[in-house]
Amino acid sequence: MLRYILKRLLSLVISLAVASLVIFFVIEIAPGDPATFMLGINSQPDTIAALRAELGLDVPQWQRYLNWVGGLLTGDFGTSYTYRTPVAQMISERLWVSLPLAIYALTLSTLIAFPTGIYAASRRGKAGDTAVMGATQLGVAIPNFWFAMMLVLLFAINLRWFSAGGFVGWDKGLGAGLWSLTLPAISLALPQAAILSRVMRSALLDVLGEDFMRTARAKGLTRKQALWRHGLRNAMIPVLTIIGLQFSFLLAGAIIIEQVFYLPGLGRLVFQSINARDLIVVESVVMLLVFTVIMVNFAVDLAYALVDPRLRSRT
Repeated sequence: MLRYILKRLLSLVISLAVASLVIFFVIEIAPGDPATFMLGINSQPDTIAALRAELGLDVPQWQRYLNWVGGLLTGDFGTSYTYRTPVAQMISERLWVSLPLAIYALTLSTLIAFPTGIYAASRRGKAGDTAVMGATQLGVAIPNFWFAMMLVLLFAINLRWFSAGGFVGWDKGLGAGLWSLTLPAISLALPQAAILSRVMRSALLDVLGEDFMRTARAKGLTRKQALWRHGLRNAMIPVLTIIGLQFSFLLAGAIIIEQVFYLPGLGRLVFQSINARDLIVVESVVMLLVFTVIMVNFAVDLAYALVDPRLRSRT
């Protein structure tokens, strides 16, 4: 198991190093100079040069990259060009919205997908299976931003059960904070639940056709008992893969939902920073999100080894 973990850690470090190079240089070569953008195109060249020196943009790109990576390793993400505040502080404030939202949405998605996927697999070819597959097909097809607007129209404008947007803050209490994130979480969760439910059903059906499941049935277990005792655990590897990918997507890809509900999350921060040419913020947030994706994948790899010990012996 230790050898398995060390190999995954080496892969993690290499992935982070390559990602940092790609993120920095792709963003840096994007057109538009931050200093010129801040001062306006009619500004004097010496004024622009002075601001570039103040922002640290007058040094070679390779030196800026090394300074940026060195700062990341020590927890110093730099200072925002536009807001003149530490980037780490800005990310921390926004992360307290995006991270709970992602966890909330993933929890809802899992709670919906597991029962429906198991139910559909246990009733293959019957009316219940057909109904679940039809509902999940609809869930996959509907864009989450359109679904979010329908939720706002119904529950915020017509029924007035929720606020149409914004975040009250955690200082108002855990319940109030979660309540204001409920509609965004549902908007994100239902399409993901549809995908996860279909994967769960497919994985379980594959497992139900294996020899060891037929052996379990031959020993006297009912189909339901065999499914719960032997089938579910063996079907978890593709399901864990999807859960890991979904968490990464929910954390990094919720920008549209954050725009719809005016949530002060990481997605809106990236969007605003791109518009303002605040490169240091964009680079740091994207690197943080990539780090999260890679760490989630690392955790999923470890979960694979726990669920299926055979994987440890193959590495």
